[in-house]
Amino acid sequence: MRRRVAENLAAYGFLSAALICFAVFSWYPIARGAVLGFQQVDFVTDPVWVGWENFERLFADPLFATAWRNTLLFTALALVFGFVVPFLLAVVLNELRHFKAYFRLVVYLPVMLPPVVAALIWKWMYDPGPGLLNSALRGLGLEGAAWLDSADTSMLSLVIVATWANLGTATLIYLAALQSIPGDLYEAAELDGAGVLRRLWHVTVPQTRFVLLVLLLLQIVATMQVFTEPYVMTGGGPEDSTVTVLLLLYRYAFYYNDFGTASALSLLLLLVLGAFTALYLRVTRKADA
Repeated sequence: MRRRVAENLAAYGFLSAALICFAVFSWYPIARGAVLGFQQVDFVTDPVWVGWENFERLFADPLFATAWRNTLLFTALALVFGFVVPFLLAVVLNELRHFKAYFRLVVYLPVMLPPVVAALIWKWMYDPGPGLLNSALRGLGLEGAAWLDSADTSMLSLVIVATWANLGTATLIYLAALQSIPGDLYEAAELDGAGVLRRLWHVTVPQTRFVLLVLLLLQIVATMQVFTEPYVMTGGGPEDSTVTVLLLLYRYAFYYNDFGTASALSLLLLLVLGAFTALYLRVTRKADA
């Protein structure tokens, strides 16, 4: 054992820097947040241990169920648009013969914008008065919509913004996976008489299955933590139709100065995402076997 440690002493030395960074900036905040979930904390007086009272307060809040329902709705809609659209766009870009670099730059440009800036741009575009979308609709002789001011369209409007803002990264990852597929497979499929859709389903999807599964998991985890779009664009309205779990957490912490309940909610979100991730990895591992 001592010989192994001595042989790998330099490796442990390099590794220790990363471990210290993770411990200070990641593991300790998680552990500290879990403890705060069982305390009454306002960062003015000393913390008081209250046990399960923070969780009971959460469960009694009518917005608790609303926030989870809205978050799950956002995640479901984001999967329909944000998971399928980048893949199909990557397939189209992969088939292009000219201006490849230009179109890749155009697709990736929204990612370069700060999330708050992107949300503010779309908030102006959704404006029912001088907004770009309603102005374009009126120019076509159509009636404009109350994109962010109606409970029926507000969530879908936020999903469109989130999809547009994060489209580039997923598209480029899919494009890299597509370019690693051997061309012989497509040639064999064409010789067998497979059309475009059959080649897509029987060659492209199976060959990019691992990337698809990883990005699906990452997207679900990310969309369950949506905050910027509802905070900047709707503030949780109208009629609490866009209140998400993280927005409710923010209200508890910085509106109500109740950091204990906010930490309890963050702990619940951590447990839900952790349980889902474990189940997802277990199911996909069985499918691979």
